[in-house]
Amino acid sequence: MLEDKKVSKTSLSEIGEFGLIEQIKEGFPIRLETSIKGIGDDAAVLDYGNEKTVVSTDMLVEGVNFSWSYMPLRHLGYKAVVTAISDILAMNAIPKQILVSLALSNRFTLEAVDEIYNGMKYACDKYEIDIVGGDTTSSVNGLVINMTALGSAKAEKISYRKGDVKENDLLVLSGDLGAAFLGLQVLEREAQVTKVNPDNQPDLEQYSYLVERQLKPEARLDIVKLLAEMEIVPTAMIDVSDGLSSEVIHLSKENNIGFNIYEEKIPLDPAVIRTAEEFQINPITCALSGGEDFELLFTIKQEDFEKIKANPYLTVIGHATATGAENYLITKGSEQMIPLTAQGWGTGEEESED
Repeated sequence: MLEDKKVSKTSLSEIGEFGLIEQIKEGFPIRLETSIKGIGDDAAVLDYGNEKTVVSTDMLVEGVNFSWSYMPLRHLGYKAVVTAISDILAMNAIPKQILVSLALSNRFTLEAVDEIYNGMKYACDKYEIDIVGGDTTSSVNGLVINMTALGSAKAEKISYRKGDVKENDLLVLSGDLGAAFLGLQVLEREAQVTKVNPDNQPDLEQYSYLVERQLKPEARLDIVKLLAEMEIVPTAMIDVSDGLSSEVIHLSKENNIGFNIYEEKIPLDPAVIRTAEEFQINPITCALSGGEDFELLFTIKQEDFEKIKANPYLTVIGHATATGAENYLITKGSEQMIPLTAQGWGTGEEESED
């Protein structure tokens, strides 16, 4: 994960809003040809040529989406970028630029803001995107981060929630599920212990995968690039930010078609299974109702199965059934059909409408 460092503290009032903007601008030089004008003018200027522009916005609010009891500043900056660009990737598009707006209370120092932007820069470097603008303002209570992400794709490559899903289309998932939710449970438990005993030094080594999935999630740019290499255009697509059940139901409603998903096919990391048992939770429930995994869920035609069948990053977890049908989880062994319900536990992540 990202390491934090101790730094001196400078009040934001010492440099003022314009000084802060200039400091941010210096840290984010333009790198992409599509970014014509970035931070420092009244608006950004972008040029995507003959591609369609895809735009999404996301907000992180202190006390709702994150807690300082476990969230380092730099990780928050990184996660803010990932949260924003995941929605672009869910359109089968490539993220290119982001705009960042911060509402800051007077308890934040310049160095604290720098740490947030250091996390953002780390993410921008990894995903090859530009910060091209935004806004800063004061807040009477805590921190609010608003992210607007922009991306592009050829019109024929864009995938929507409401797509062209047919009966027997395959339902495919990237990565594994449930880790971010359980990472949050671990962090909140340790935060409560530390609250009672400030000298407590939590040992999180055995939970490292889960904690990283919560504090430093990854956006699946690799999957969008992989699909392009395979020449696969999903017939519908969404990111998994509110739990698998909710996302399957979204695809079902948008396309007026039912889905069956199979319990034994849902990918779970061994750490998820082990820690779910520790918390006395069914690990499948963590996958179905947890959140913030930021994996991609999409449908493909039957004839595309040969292209993905041996890929370790993709799992076929079910299929479309019939027009107007309900959605079911087919249990392992007994093969009972359990109706899917949208019962997100909410890790603080509110669904984006973009």
